[in-house]
Amino acid sequence: MKPKTLKDYRDIITRYIKPHMGSTRVQAVRPSSVTKLYRDLMAHGGKNGRPLSPRTIEYVHAVLRKAFRDAVEVDEILSSSPVEKAKRPRRETSEPGAVWTTAQLRSFLTAARDHRLWAFFHVAAYTGARRGELLHLRWADVDLDGKQLTITGSAAFIDGERIEGTTKSGRKRIVSIDEQTAQVLRNQRKMQAEDKLKVGPEWRGAGTYVFTAGWGEPIHPDTVSSLFPILIKRHNAHNPKDPLPHARLHDLRHIHATTLLLAGVPVHVVAARLGHADPSITLRVYAHVIRAAEASAADIFAQAINE
Repeated sequence: MKPKTLKDYRDIITRYIKPHMGSTRVQAVRPSSVTKLYRDLMAHGGKNGRPLSPRTIEYVHAVLRKAFRDAVEVDEILSSSPVEKAKRPRRETSEPGAVWTTAQLRSFLTAARDHRLWAFFHVAAYTGARRGELLHLRWADVDLDGKQLTITGSAAFIDGERIEGTTKSGRKRIVSIDEQTAQVLRNQRKMQAEDKLKVGPEWRGAGTYVFTAGWGEPIHPDTVSSLFPILIKRHNAHNPKDPLPHARLHDLRHIHATTLLLAGVPVHVVAARLGHADPSITLRVYAHVIRAAEASAADIFAQAINE
């Protein structure tokens, strides 16, 4: 059960965490305690004593990590979180399926150019940032002269309420951008200023967010996710002889990573751009891409020596 609403979070706490840790004081929890919880859940934490899947334990871990991070940063009753040092069962990371080619991405962005949210899709493709990270992005985090973005957090909606938190790794990161993307963001800021003049006193935004609705409020995550296939369908209606395959908004992130890896960008650099906590995550997720690049390594070495 992936937690999406406050009820989901409460259910996870009630079903999996309280039976094992309900009477333990927060200050008494150690990394070993959390590790033991994960082992117990893995062995017999499910219904009728059945094992829980590593995926469900990941959700339990996410709830605990958020709770203990608040205990450290918000309530200040702990100096550090024991959850960060706990060992949880390794979950097999599935490799992403086939994604668009760079030509197909270019075709999509060209076709979607006239939509007011086009800049969002461009920046998503050109930075590899997650949806929630871009919807959290403020203009204060954008350095157009230095050509970089600072990803400081993520935004989501839970039970109809906008919730802002840290990035998935819990750390902020700096992502470089090219001159074209910097110009796209300049145009975005100009469009936002024009929107504000049109709306006048009804403008609802404070001017802090990079991506907003036409009346100034931050964009709902479902808006960009549902718009993506609509724009693909519109492209295909106008290009029946060269249609785009089905894709999800998150696939723009995969296209970004795949393109960089095939171009020979080091894995640790790609991992830093994507916000992976460890390059080993990138290695697992994009193993098929790295294997493809390795296949030509011998020829590249021989060519370099012979030249």
